[in-house]
Parts: sequence; structure tokens; C-alpha cells
Amino acid sequence: MNLGSKHIILASNSPRRRELLAGLNIDFEVDTRNNFEERFDPATPHPEVPALMARGKSYGFHRPLEPDEILITADTMVLLDKAILGKPHSREEAVRMLSMLSGREHEVITGVTVRDCCREETFSDVTYVTFKTFTAEEIDYYVDTCKPYDKAGAYGIQEWIGYIGTTDMRGSFYNVMGFPVQRVYEALTRFLSR
Repeated sequence: MNLGSKHIILASNSPRRRELLAGLNIDFEVDTRNNFEERFDPATPHPEVPALMARGKSYGFHRPLEPDEILITADTMVLLDKAILGKPHSREEAVRMLSMLSGREHEVITGVTVRDCCREETFSDVTYVTFKTFTAEEIDYYVDTCKPYDKAGAYGIQEWIGYIGTTDMRGSFYNVMGFPVQRVYEALTRFLSR
């Protein structure tokens, strides 16, 4: 991708997002300084929350954007029966989340905002993931080995639990990793062609 004189900034702490954006063979910097507080009105329809959070992170960036800069922000959410499964705060919570996901289909929704100093594009991508029924031993092994406390829904699809447990998927695999990189590429292409 020819960036011309544009400078890409990824505002994310996620190593997965960094890896996926790097896969586009573009130069970018990571800058996670932000003033946005991740809160939303409980009445907000849950599928809209990731885009709302991504947009909030974008406009909460710690400084105005320069004319040659493009900022990318993202937020990923796991949704099971209309309930949001965030990042687990303890081993017990991680085990509980994986037990809830066991043998079930759930949605992974990632919201992305791509913005420069003049315009913004915000979108969401949805992937439907089905897991096999996990044994208690499998859940304990995964949580104790991979410690998925920084991951929505308490799992990384690219880790052991995804290898042994994913029985069906509709949508982007990379979206489940937290970054629908194909759609990000399309959005960047549109920004660079203007």
C-alpha cells in the first residue's frame, strides 16, 4: 500500500492489532495516550457499543491530528445471548465465561474508527463463532496456561482453545482476533485515494 506522505497511527495496546496491521506491509507508529473513559449508556444496543467505543477512543486521542496523519482505533466485544462478555478480572471469571461459551454460538463484534484531521469513517464487523462443549479440564488448562485476562470473552481464537474448540465460524477470523484487517485496508485505501 502506497501511503504517499501519510503517517499512520495505531492507538491500541493490543499486540494482535499491531501484528495484523503490520501484515498490511505499511509503516505505522503506536501511540496509546488517550483521555477517553470507556463508558456507555446501558440503554445503548449492545451491537453498537464497539463502534461507539472506537469512536470515543479516536476523539479521546491526546492531541489534535496533523494534516498528514491517519489515526486508527478499535474496540472488540464478545456477545452471548445479548450479554456482553468483557475482559475477565480473575481466574474464576475467565473459567465462568468459557463455561458459558462452551457448546454455544456467540458473536464477536469489532468497531473501528479511521480518522484524519478532516474526516472519519467508523464501522463494525461481526463474526459468529461456535465452540464445542469444553471439559472442565480443558477450560482449566487453557486459563492456567494462556492466562487470557486481556481478552474479551476470556479467549484468543489464535490460541490453544481456538485450535481445539472452534467448530464453526461465519465471518472474518481476524475480526475475532480483534481487528478486521481486510476492512481496515479498504478504509485506508479510501482515505489515501481522496
